[in-house]
Amino acid sequence: MQKIIKVSTPQHDILVDITSKVADIVKQSSVDTGLVNVYVQGATAGIMIQENWDDSVQNDVVNLFRKIIPHGVWQHDAQDNNGDSHLKAGIVGPSESIPIIDGKMGLSTWQNIFLCEFDGPRKERNIVVTIIETSK
Repeated sequence: MQKIIKVSTPQHDILVDITSKVADIVKQSSVDTGLVNVYVQGATAGIMIQENWDDSVQNDVVNLFRKIIPHGVWQHDAQDNNGDSHLKAGIVGPSESIPIIDGKMGLSTWQNIFLCEFDGPRKERNIVVTIIETSK
């Protein structure tokens, strides 16, 4: 099973929680045991599993990337001024895979799935959710 989640992002450098949208797709699939892969299309965004307790960890991730990969100092900025976005996305990566256990995602209490937007705001980001059923 495969579905596309469409997400708009309000700003440059933000983590957007997409866990509930992915969980809805897992539920629709009726898969009891398997994997769900979450993949963002585009070279300036990523997918990350991170703590969901409050915004502090997400803010820390954004602030870390701003410190280690500043805006406006990269060769690619001469083309479209988003060299930092490509580097951040390359480090985070475009996807995560989560086990499906007893029909639910096998995330711990404090884990959520985040779209990492490094080149926003964007009217639309496409996130491909692919579910693979495995035998028990």
